Amino acid sequence: MTKTELKDFLDAKVEEYNNPKFIESDPIQIPHQFSKKEDIEIAGFLSATIAWGNRKSIINNANKMMNLLEQSPYDFVMNHQEADLQKLEHFVHRTFNGHDFATFIQGLQHIYKNHNGLEAVFSKHANTTGLQSAIHHFKSAFFEIQHLPRTQKHISDPLKNSAAKRINMYLRWMVRNDNTGVDFGLWKSISPSALSCPLDVHSGNVARKLDLLNRKQNDGKALKELDEALRRLDPSDPVKYDFALFGLGVFEGF
Repeated sequence: MTKTELKDFLDAKVEEYNNPKFIESDPIQIPHQFSKKEDIEIAGFLSATIAWGNRKSIINNANKMMNLLEQSPYDFVMNHQEADLQKLEHFVHRTFNGHDFATFIQGLQHIYKNHNGLEAVFSKHANTTGLQSAIHHFKSAFFEIQHLPRTQKHISDPLKNSAAKRINMYLRWMVRNDNTGVDFGLWKSISPSALSCPLDVHSGNVARKLDLLNRKQNDGKALKELDEALRRLDPSDPVKYDFALFGLGVFEGF
């Protein structure tokens, strides 16, 4: 396939999958239940945090999270008492447990009270070449609160060679405006051109078959390589190709 043919093929797949029907089977449906900016941000962040494993299980458990937060995530984050956190202790999604959940609520409160909110803490260190440094600084700010060391593993650090799939997916949701009602485009202070593809086993395998990626591991170095390839295809909106790679891998077994 020539570069032009590859771009045409992937652009067609983006159009096929980047539409409201995609929401029905994706964790992005959780923040779509809300209309207030802060509710969308928090619901999206928590849903993305547990987005590994079976997609049905992810969606079920993310809905459980929202029920435990009384369907008002921002209000719960800002106004919870110590006793309110106790009802979270039985939550579990794989290795993310109730203690982690309570710590994340406290971390989010800290971000909104002391760092002007999620958008501000990410945009402070964002630049035109990528958001890897911004993710690293966000993690540092998030864990300024008292926490168990084990809870830190639930936010990846790209500066430690992680592909940070879940947080890059979350940033796609918040930053990218696709005009189809899937991604939110809520955060105007960050350019979609700086986004990175949420690299996982599906998108990685498809990218290798299409010669967009040579590196075998799905790590930070592979993400950099894939980012560069996707930016050559569309410098202003490289992460739209996440829909093509994911759709080809998950729905078509490409």
